[in-house]
This record gives sequence, structure tokens and C-alpha cells, in this order.
Amino acid sequence: MRRRPLLTFALCLPLTRLAGAQASEPEADDAPAGLPQYKVSAAALQAAVGQRFPLRYPVPGLLNLDVQLPTLHLLPALNRLGAEMAVEAAGPALNRSHQGTLDVEFALRYEPTDRTVRAHQLRLKRLQFPTLQPGVVALLNTYAPALAEGALLEVVLHRMRPQDLTLPDGLGMQPGSITVTPEGLTIGFVPKPLS
Repeated sequence: MRRRPLLTFALCLPLTRLAGAQASEPEADDAPAGLPQYKVSAAALQAAVGQRFPLRYPVPGLLNLDVQLPTLHLLPALNRLGAEMAVEAAGPALNRSHQGTLDVEFALRYEPTDRTVRAHQLRLKRLQFPTLQPGVVALLNTYAPALAEGALLEVVLHRMRPQDLTLPDGLGMQPGSITVTPEGLTIGFVPKPLS
């Protein structure tokens, strides 16, 4: 039966606006005409990630790595987000505390079980500590991938409310693509698979 996809598309044509403060009309270049979209601002993403920080990662008997609130960067050309975090290393193995930075990039995915947009496919760009000896930095870099994953992998960047999905769900649609734009994210809706 081909009626359901055609009916869904026909019903979506006049519904270029979803209910809710974050929904908006599709832009000409963003998506096929008439398909609903849901937008998330860069400020909303930053606020969501801020709920998880600061974090502490102990290296038993040696030091603690304290990770501060990341600053998110939108990378539309890569369809990814970047995050830069201040990191403080201190403990018995170091004479004093040292300030550094951790830079990562990550993609996004939608998790339907809890209606969230999450960070995944993390890429470590660099971990720098300008005041530490190169040998110590090399040792810390062995912990850097685990530090980056612990800080941001699968972090919830946005949670859609049930009412944000009521209309699309009723039309047989679900969140599909997630596109990083200069303003934030645009979540496109696609027809649900026929069962």
C-alpha cells in the first residue's frame, strides 16, 4: 500500500511549523519543502551541556584531572560540534597544579527511547598543558581518550518534550536527520518505516 506515505506527505505540506517555542519554518536550503523541522539554538545546547560539569577524573596515586564547563563550537561544514574544556591537573605526582585544555569534536545522534539528542563519534583533537614537561604530557595523553569519552560521549545535548513530537508522531513521522547550522541544530522529520 502506497497510501500512507502519500497521505503523510500531503498532510505535512501545510504543517511547516511545529508547535513549541523552538520549532520554526523550514528555510529554502535546509529541507524539502513542507517537511517539518525542529530547531535547537546554540545557547540551549550550551546550557544543556553545562548541567554535567565540572567533572573530576582521578588517576589513583598520581593526580586528579578536573574538567571544567566546555565551550561548544558549531562546525556546520563538518556537521559536527566542537568542545574546548579547561583542564586542571594536580596531585602527588606534580609539584603544583597545572592548567591545560582539552579539545574534541563529535557528531550527534537521536535516541528515540528518551527523545534526546546525544554526542557520539567523539574525536580527540588535543590535550595541552603548556607548563608541564613533555614526558608528563605524553603520560597524560594516554588518558586523554578516556577523559574525552567520559566527559562528552553520549552526553545529552537536548531533550525533546512529548508535545514536540505529538503532531509529527500523529502524522507517522519521526526525527531523522540532525544538521548543524551556524545558529544551532535543525532536526528534520522523516516518515516512520511501515511495519
